[in-house]
Amino acid sequence: MKLLVVEDEAKTGEYLRQGLTEAGFVVDLADNGLDGQYRALSEPYDLIVLDVMLPGVDGWRILQTLRAVENNVPVLFLTARDSVADRVKGLELGADDYLVKPFAFSELLARVRTLLRRGSGQIATDRIQVGDLVLDLVRRRATRAGRRINLTSKEFALLELFVRRRGEVLPRSLIASQVWDMNFDSDTNVIDVAIRRLRAKIDDAFDAKLIQTVRGMGYVLEEPEDLR
Repeated sequence: MKLLVVEDEAKTGEYLRQGLTEAGFVVDLADNGLDGQYRALSEPYDLIVLDVMLPGVDGWRILQTLRAVENNVPVLFLTARDSVADRVKGLELGADDYLVKPFAFSELLARVRTLLRRGSGQIATDRIQVGDLVLDLVRRRATRAGRRINLTSKEFALLELFVRRRGEVLPRSLIASQVWDMNFDSDTNVIDVAIRRLRAKIDDAFDAKLIQTVRGMGYVLEEPEDLR
């Protein structure tokens, strides 16, 4: 899916572009309102992440222009303006969601995916299964082959990420940003230690191993052939 990020703060814009790209999206970045408005009107996007205070044309005006020409692309406002009046204004203008800075990237990503699911008519589920591994998303419980697996909140979040992105190689930087909401530091082994502990709980007692290491790239959760 293709996203447009309109953000004039260079550091924030690049952080969003990199994080969303690593999450599997195609991302265009505009650093001012005029460029953002032009791109939004001339190219097809599945979702727009839009700052409010922008040079040239502000986010309010960009959204008004989009809705005036009946462009109903989902818009997520991302702004430091945190008053109730500002949030109400954004929603009344036709925004689909409103997230205040500073923000956690994991929350932004969750909101983006929720808006995209809503737009595509997909129905969210409270249960995900890969082979004999089952995640209960409501009660935050995991079982494998009917056996309850006791996980910490971070371990469950890590496993949920793997299960939702099964078959996809996840780099350490993506795991760090989505589960720990931090930029990956190559000098730390926190990701590797966490995955080693998770493997000990969901793989060590079973013949079929779910989490695999892809050397030089990251980790992937795949359903072994004998569980399909």
